[in-house]
Amino acid sequence: MKRFSPFPETISSRVTLLIYMVAPLVVAAGLFGYFTLSSIEKQVERQMQKDLELVARAVQLPLSYALEKNKRGTMQQTLQSVFDIGRVYSAYVYDKQGKEVARLGLADAQAERERLSELATDGERRGEYGRVAGHQVYSYFVPLTGTGGRIEGLLQLTRKESEFSDNLHFIRLKGAVSLALLLAMLSAVVLYGHHHALGMHLGQLTSSMSRIAKGDRGHRFKNHGPKEIVVLGKAFNHMLNSIDEAEQTIIEQRRNRDNLEGKLRQAEKLAAIGRLAAGTAHELGTPLSVINGEAQRALRAQDLDSCQRQVLVAIREQVARMEHIIRQLLDFSRRSPLRCSAVAPGYLAASAVSAVEEEARINDARVQLSGPEETASIRLDAMRVQQALINLLRNAVQSNSCGNVRCSWQLYDKGVLFCVEDDGPGVPFDDRSRIFEPFYTTKPVGQGTGLGLPVVHTVAEEHGGSIEVGESEMGGASFRLLIPQQREESQKG
Repeated sequence: MKRFSPFPETISSRVTLLIYMVAPLVVAAGLFGYFTLSSIEKQVERQMQKDLELVARAVQLPLSYALEKNKRGTMQQTLQSVFDIGRVYSAYVYDKQGKEVARLGLADAQAERERLSELATDGERRGEYGRVAGHQVYSYFVPLTGTGGRIEGLLQLTRKESEFSDNLHFIRLKGAVSLALLLAMLSAVVLYGHHHALGMHLGQLTSSMSRIAKGDRGHRFKNHGPKEIVVLGKAFNHMLNSIDEAEQTIIEQRRNRDNLEGKLRQAEKLAAIGRLAAGTAHELGTPLSVINGEAQRALRAQDLDSCQRQVLVAIREQVARMEHIIRQLLDFSRRSPLRCSAVAPGYLAASAVSAVEEEARINDARVQLSGPEETASIRLDAMRVQQALINLLRNAVQSNSCGNVRCSWQLYDKGVLFCVEDDGPGVPFDDRSRIFEPFYTTKPVGQGTGLGLPVVHTVAEEHGGSIEVGESEMGGASFRLLIPQQREESQKG
């Protein structure tokens, strides 16, 4: 189920920060400013009313004395002094019946004498909003008392209500501007802090991700910045390293799988070739023996001319060659258990050299034998290892006419290493991976079967060893045959 997200994917972290942080601050600051301004407005309004009360109290005694003595000139001068202060819109003096005695400012034709008489008789100071001479005003009433505390009249001072509203409007405007500036500064500080504390590092992390996406797989995020960014960067780098390691593991596993599949196909091919070679060798052995025997008996006849004798000799030579090929096929296809015994490596090397001496003499090649003088022995299948050495020596002699061939060995704790070297042309690098395949040969057609080196490879595998080809110190090819020490169980196959 898809999770619901309160914000679209296109909203940036800065906008989200403004929504989650600045917006609540704006609302809180607005509410705080509203209540603060309301409180200030009330204080200002009370202060303006207080100013009017102070003025009224200041002139209360002079006006009370002037009203008691009926000195209208004094009352007028006192009212004029009130106007000089500049905080009074109009001033009225009434007697205790509510009749206007003196005034300064607009005349109020709507004055209610009965109500004014009640206010004077009440003797209480009070302020109220109302209309005077057609204008909205704030009026403050102060009783005027004579000698003995007797009420003689009433003083009314007024201020325009617009003065209150204008003053309050100015306060509201000033507060709103101040709040707006404060919020703008707060937003700027938040965005600046976000950029330097988080946004800049997130941008670098995003840049690193873009470089990775464009193919720069070796790039890594430099871990610096706040702790959370460093942790995120380390996790990002660890993820990339894990991906690289996984890819390398997959590549290695794929390479190993391909190698195993190749070896399996090679093994299946060799098995099929071995079965074919074994069957063919057995089928060809008998007729070849018959042909060789008949040719040998024909050569005993005394009435043969030289041409017929040469033909019969040639037949026997080709039969011998075919029998050699059959023996190689049988050696290659043989998978019988190893028959191991303790034998000296020097003895195996010497017997192999003796077996190819005649062929070396025919090819004008010189075979050298070198190795340690120690007579220690090693457990292995002597016949198969000897056949492998003979194949290596014969291959060197045939490919290096009129040259030098050297057979050496070195005994180790875990086995023996035979080395057959020559100073011939060597083995081309491109052919080294194929020379151990059955029927692959670099010799001219009719001069090689391509089974000599595969037999050597089979002998090495049967013993759990290896055969390697490289360059010789003598300048030609070097074949290194490693045969490990065999245990008693090896005889069981």
